[in-house]
Amino acid sequence: MSSAADNLFRVLADPTRRAIFERLTREGDQTVHALTERAGVSQPMVSKHLSALKRARLVRNRRKGRETHYHARPEALAPLVDWMSHYGRFWHDRFDRLEDLLKRMDP
Repeated sequence: MSSAADNLFRVLADPTRRAIFERLTREGDQTVHALTERAGVSQPMVSKHLSALKRARLVRNRRKGRETHYHARPEALAPLVDWMSHYGRFWHDRFDRLEDLLKRMDP
């Protein structure tokens, strides 16, 4: 597995971080304040989670006045999609072989 995929798995392993990323993906740009209201953790914790997501390039931020707005970058999940595609093909081939074997066993 690539180090990029390793890092993404590590970053997204945290359920709060994953929820923040999913919310940004579904709802678009959000401020730290807006994310904190529904995150169930303190503002400093939301900021730490956003920093981790930003280091993994899963979110981008921009300043607007006194507030920082964050938005998701779902395209940054590409290493995970590649990893999952590889194993999807692997398991598809395995199930095809199993099906062939079962057909040969059952006259």
